Amino acid sequence: MRKAYLLFILALLWALAAPALASGPGPGVSPDAALTKLQEGNAHFAAGKLKHPHQNKERRVETAAKGQQPFATILACADSRVPVELIFDQGVGDLFVVRVAGNVAGVDEVASMEYAVEHLHTPLLVIMGHSKCGAVAAVVENVRLHGSLPSLASKIRPAVFKTRMAHRGLKGDALVAAAIKANVQQAMADVIIRSRIVKDLIKSGKLQVVGALYDLESGKVEWLGPHPDQKELVEGKARAR
Repeated sequence: MRKAYLLFILALLWALAAPALASGPGPGVSPDAALTKLQEGNAHFAAGKLKHPHQNKERRVETAAKGQQPFATILACADSRVPVELIFDQGVGDLFVVRVAGNVAGVDEVASMEYAVEHLHTPLLVIMGHSKCGAVAAVVENVRLHGSLPSLASKIRPAVFKTRMAHRGLKGDALVAAAIKANVQQAMADVIIRSRIVKDLIKSGKLQVVGALYDLESGKVEWLGPHPDQKELVEGKARAR
């Protein structure tokens, strides 16, 4: 009797949790349409003409009851000057945002993105860096780091090394800017290399992975497109460069 009661309680708890865990139907938009929505939203933000969609009580109630169906997943820096939903003029439930200093793609970040693209079916994955990124600048300037920061910096260091090799004459702000762009491509490659889920979705045409750079001053996002070696990365013929 007690065992049956416990099974009933477990079944009830699972039923209550199921809506939050289940794979939703997805946002119902193509990768190109999702990208267009982000581009239009950023134009609103940069022009100071935000529309603030999906930020009312009705939207909160709707997403709480029916679950989330974000149309894009975005890996961005944790910098307080990079408020992702504002930058793209989106609201509650529109974007699945993963933020970490230096927009690096470590195990936890990749797992979070896998959840979004596989279970929430977001058709677009954006890896976004930003101007004057302190994390990248610290690696470029070889700042002495403490605590857990060296582990994070180790994920940025390959991009900085490659930038120095490719642009031997660059110094100062110009070198940091080039390294920031390279770090975006590094994270894109890391995601594709480490995730069979992402590889398979790219192959099937269900997912588009693009890079982006946000300018702190203008508020504009520069779109970098897919990784230049995406085909080779997906096929396992190339490593992050």
